[in-house]
Amino acid sequence: MRFALVHLAPLALAVALASPSAAQPARGADAGPGGPPAAPDADRFEERLVLDTGRSPPPPPDPTRSTFSVQGEYQLRYRAMTDLRLRAPPLSDPGATTLGQNQYIAHWLRLSPRFHYKDKASIVAQIDVVRGLIAGDTTRHVEQVRDARAALAWYDVHPRYLYLEVPSSVGVFRVGQQGAHWGMGLVANDGERASFFGDYERGSLVERVMLEATPMGRAGPLVVTVAADLVFEDNAADLLGNDVEGQDEGEGDRAVQAVVSALWRERRGEVGIYGALRRQARERRAKTSPARFTEALAAAVIDVAGRFDAPVPGGGAHVYGALEAAVILGSASFVPRGPEPLAGAAAGRAPVAVRSVGGAATLGAVHVAGRGRRPADRWGRVVTELEAGYASGDDDPRDDVARRFTFDPSHNVGLILFDQVLAWKTARSATIAERELFAASPEPGIRSLPSKGGVFGAAYVNPRIVVRPARWLDLKAGAVIAEATADVVDPHNPRAGGVLANYDGGDKRRRDLGVELDLGVDARIAMGRLVTIQLGTEAGVLFPGGAFDDAAGTELPDQYLLTLKLGVIH
Repeated sequence: MRFALVHLAPLALAVALASPSAAQPARGADAGPGGPPAAPDADRFEERLVLDTGRSPPPPPDPTRSTFSVQGEYQLRYRAMTDLRLRAPPLSDPGATTLGQNQYIAHWLRLSPRFHYKDKASIVAQIDVVRGLIAGDTTRHVEQVRDARAALAWYDVHPRYLYLEVPSSVGVFRVGQQGAHWGMGLVANDGERASFFGDYERGSLVERVMLEATPMGRAGPLVVTVAADLVFEDNAADLLGNDVEGQDEGEGDRAVQAVVSALWRERRGEVGIYGALRRQARERRAKTSPARFTEALAAAVIDVAGRFDAPVPGGGAHVYGALEAAVILGSASFVPRGPEPLAGAAAGRAPVAVRSVGGAATLGAVHVAGRGRRPADRWGRVVTELEAGYASGDDDPRDDVARRFTFDPSHNVGLILFDQVLAWKTARSATIAERELFAASPEPGIRSLPSKGGVFGAAYVNPRIVVRPARWLDLKAGAVIAEATADVVDPHNPRAGGVLANYDGGDKRRRDLGVELDLGVDARIAMGRLVTIQLGTEAGVLFPGGAFDDAAGTELPDQYLLTLKLGVIH
């Protein structure tokens, strides 16, 4: 049995500090013990008006009797893509100049049982019963990243949640293994939120003891949360040591964190802030020598998030928006810093300062069709949305400050640039570094180098639009325009003479990441009241910028990706 989870980014999400609550309600939903009263249905903004997945909310507790329910989904994906040019590892086979994967079929089955003892207590569980690659091409020489798709393995099992929840007059007490989500999901993401393009990942999981209190009464707007965590899996840590094959032989991370947050909720929006402190350590050793060292992190994150929605005068439409901004401060000894003489590496390096910032904002509008008071009578006919984001980059990994910030991979921005091209280029860099350096000298930072699909070191704009000719049919389009926020540097790819270069050996000063165009169609077919069939396709093309030119100035060819989707939701 293999365990896993989502990963944030190198350092930025090295602080992967889980959100104060295990699951925040969707926009417009009842806020729970500390939330304001629900708005009248005819005037109510709901997340499904923007992005309708066909899911039904879990049934609420019945105060008169115990209840048990199981929800779930099965998702099947076929993907075909352009073969991606990558830097070849030394002494590798001739085909190592590409990723080697042109098509594959993958799937997952996620079950979510809940047991409610009246309205006194609940036990919530969730498990990915099977997850993995069923058939198709496998990747080559990118094994230093989790979910490398380097082998067919359709049967992986990934436990996610198992916790006890007890409501009280002062709030909600929760203990056990849980996911977490905060704001837009840039720093902490539970891996359950659908996006316009792409799939959610497995989410951040923690062993948590938490109290979510409502100091101003159960119906009051203020929610204060305190939590203590032992991190089970996230983008930067893995308690069981199963995140990367063949590197540490089962030695896991010891990551603990404390979280305190305050959230002010009103009928048309909310604003909140949380702070978290994290300490993390992992013992590591070289493969062919007794050399050992410790990768350690001590850091704090401050994250501000908010959202709003408002009806357009005259009715029939809503405007809405969201914002999240985070800063991470601390010190760490596991950041990518490039090659170093054996003596210095084996002896261990002095920690470097962590100074990274990131954020994103979304502004959108939705035209609502239908006028009934029941939720089924209203849907979003046309949705237009613009997201802009920023993540700091690190143009000199050899100095004493780590500036790279990486979003959680489940916060999807497009289909190709971040999820495909940069994800695999950073994974190949980590693999090359491990093979060249680790056998002789334990090189800190290799595990934190892959971006795993998260936005890092980039500023972008991401406009998107959805048109629904019928409630069950989505026609969608989007674009991503991105530029690096610092010189594009591969810390383990210096040119001759020690000059830093990009991931293809090219000029690091070229910051244009390119332009991506995406199209998609999604259909939801209700099979009675219990089951919904999802059918869809997504396709994208990336016109790469100069940041991907190689040492000879050769441009990266245009990159294409096609996804066929089939899902069954209960």
